[in-house]
Amino acid sequence: MSLSLYKQMMKVNFKLIFSFGVGSAIYVALMTTLFPMIEDNMQQIDEMLVIFPEALMRALGFESLSTYSQYIAAEYYGLFYLFILGVFTIVISIHLIARLVDQGSMAYLLSTRVSRAQITVTQIAVLISGLLIIHILTFASGYIFAELTIDYENSFAFLDFFQINLVGFLLFFAIGGYSLLISTLFNDEKNAFSLAGGITFAFYGIDMIGKIVVDIDWIRNFSLFSLYEPGKIASGDANLWLSSIIFILIGIIGYLLSIFIFKKRNLLL
Repeated sequence: MSLSLYKQMMKVNFKLIFSFGVGSAIYVALMTTLFPMIEDNMQQIDEMLVIFPEALMRALGFESLSTYSQYIAAEYYGLFYLFILGVFTIVISIHLIARLVDQGSMAYLLSTRVSRAQITVTQIAVLISGLLIIHILTFASGYIFAELTIDYENSFAFLDFFQINLVGFLLFFAIGGYSLLISTLFNDEKNAFSLAGGITFAFYGIDMIGKIVVDIDWIRNFSLFSLYEPGKIASGDANLWLSSIIFILIGIIGYLLSIFIFKKRNLLL
């Protein structure tokens, strides 16, 4: 890893990381401040939710809104969070390798004493740092505003909220693994983005179809997103260890293959 390159890449990508992090944090803060009102009208909301089709409730993750962690899981982590972090992970993964090759900046980096392996490890560190920053900002925002606005005892479940963010981070650690791997395979930024985005969208689509169409629920086994169910994490029904181990393994394999392939492949610079 090159510390000087890491600092430069963090500086170059800081605006992207910060904008996604602040956007996520603001949304969670707004949703958190609304929870006391939701809690006061829980009976009416539960009666209203009964009219929604069960398949739609499954797809949106509206299993229950009785606690803060279940509420925020349904309002943010089950849908918008997946989209926002998915876009960020794919975009920054492609920017860190494929864009540099496409724009010719990689030729400059390779003309220095920094090796290809060091470049790839450094870019992996930038990607993981970006994901950490966004999740720290998001978690801190939820925690702080919950402490300020939620007065009811045990309404804010610190551990549940932490686990939702931790497993979410590991999900995008895995998505970042295969996205960066794809980034090292292409000289063209658009092709790399299309493939990484297409695979991620396919995973998400398969998971949603499996939730909506109960008869083919088994197809969710082919999607990474099936292993991240924030509603079940909030209610204590999720298998956190299995999901976490799978995400970590996929991410590590993707990053190791990225280092190996980028080190060996011929680049048109």
